[in-house]
Amino acid sequence: MGTLVLEGLSKRYGAATAVDRVDLAVAEGELVALLGPSGCGKTTTLRAVAGFVEPSAGRVLIGGRDVTRLPAHARDTGMVFQSYALFPHMSVAGNVGFGLEMRRVGRAERDARIREALRLVRLDHLADRLPRQLSGGQQQRVALARALVVGPAVFLLDEPLSNLDAKLRQEVGLEIRALQKRLGLTTLMVTHDQDEALAMADRLVVMEHGRVLQVGSAEDLYERPASPFVAGFVGRCNLLPGRVEAPGLFRTEGGGALPCGPAPAGPGILALRPERIALAAGPDGPGVPARLSALTYLGALTEYHLDLGTGALVAVAPTPPPEDPRRRLRPGDPVRAEWTPASARVLPPEAPTGESR
Repeated sequence: MGTLVLEGLSKRYGAATAVDRVDLAVAEGELVALLGPSGCGKTTTLRAVAGFVEPSAGRVLIGGRDVTRLPAHARDTGMVFQSYALFPHMSVAGNVGFGLEMRRVGRAERDARIREALRLVRLDHLADRLPRQLSGGQQQRVALARALVVGPAVFLLDEPLSNLDAKLRQEVGLEIRALQKRLGLTTLMVTHDQDEALAMADRLVVMEHGRVLQVGSAEDLYERPASPFVAGFVGRCNLLPGRVEAPGLFRTEGGGALPCGPAPAGPGILALRPERIALAAGPDGPGVPARLSALTYLGALTEYHLDLGTGALVAVAPTPPPEDPRRRLRPGDPVRAEWTPASARVLPPEAPTGESR
């Protein structure tokens, strides 16, 4: 296995910049996920690493070797495509062994490596099947085996679970993560699915408009987002514009006074996770008075939409037991919302699109 380093990687298409000076280091055996909305530059970054896109500037280093100008087949990478990209006329074994055949690996060694790769993804009993005879999850595992069989220094995953249904996404995602950890694969993955990234990655890279906004563990990005965009993209978050008027006091644009954590005086955006809000029935007692505008029963959890009169919040809490007064809440009822000041982080206002961050 090797390391992956991107230095000032950029890609421009005429006047449009798809990737803007990305710096990133992926350690040996680490899984890093590029996360962001469609058009943020994550797929272009991955394709530049794979050798399918030529960068306009910057370098790609694999295992310390500069591969920026090398063709895809000379980069020592294995890639799993979103669409699987299996040859429909070839058997499972034929698909897995195609890369080895192109590398002119001898027949005996090729067959041994195909068997081992299929064993790793638990498909050795289906070696003679055609892709159309497999389920979506099985086809994805064939694509994994095909990437693994060449023994790549860097493993690349392009939205590997997007074509699977919800149950299969979770199942195959866990399989990929277990396999990656067991084999110590240095891996770069692209996804737009935050839950997928949170569950699979050692570190997340949040991108927007071709730029890296924040890099860190799932906990770092969830608990300590650097911007309102990251706070809203990684998990759900209430984001209220306003200003810090005094230590521990945030005034919303609607005029509401809310408790907040330490922050300098001035404009900002209050970021408060829905699960950090404690809800009590009735108008009296501690907390911020509000009125329940809607609620959604989600089984183990209930989602409460709160109208503060000067703003709105969403709270999510475990569904209370039948005897709890909150169980009888209905839209229009008065409630109180309470949270610890440290739970309400004040973030700098978002820069308009196109400005530096």
